[in-house]
Amino acid sequence: MERAEKQDLVASMHEVFSNAATVVVVHYDGLSVAEITALRAQMREVGASLKVTKNRLTRLALKGTEYEGIADLFTGPTAIGFADDVVAPAKVLAEFAKKNEKLRLVGGSMGSTVLDESGVKALASMPSLDELRGKLVGLLQAPAQKVAAVTQAPAGQLARVFGAYGSKDAA
Repeated sequence: MERAEKQDLVASMHEVFSNAATVVVVHYDGLSVAEITALRAQMREVGASLKVTKNRLTRLALKGTEYEGIADLFTGPTAIGFADDVVAPAKVLAEFAKKNEKLRLVGGSMGSTVLDESGVKALASMPSLDELRGKLVGLLQAPAQKVAAVTQAPAGQLARVFGAYGSKDAA
């Protein structure tokens, strides 16, 4: 790789670290190309990305970002998962690591908060942004449904009372 290419790579990685909400570092030793391609597809489905990194250049790209604390995680065959959604990359990578022992979670960071392997797993167990939005919509709709049921209940009770009086008179 030529010097200009390295500078471009460092600049693009610096931009990734500046814009990402979370970064998860994994070791992928022994994964086949097909497995990495499948993992990248899963990451794209949730709006995240997976990038195989050059450790020395990645450490240079980390300088001046809030992710500087994870620089010591970049040893060996490393890749990073990153996204605007805080939970998405951790969730996909942790799920993939459960099924494939060749992928190993090393750590990560949410902004300046450095996470170890257990921290990434805890982050992966949290509901995603879409799940939280769904729960919020459900909570907002529930009171409206209850109000509608409460306002309809007296009218239904009156109709049943009138029906009972009508059938009593007919009998």
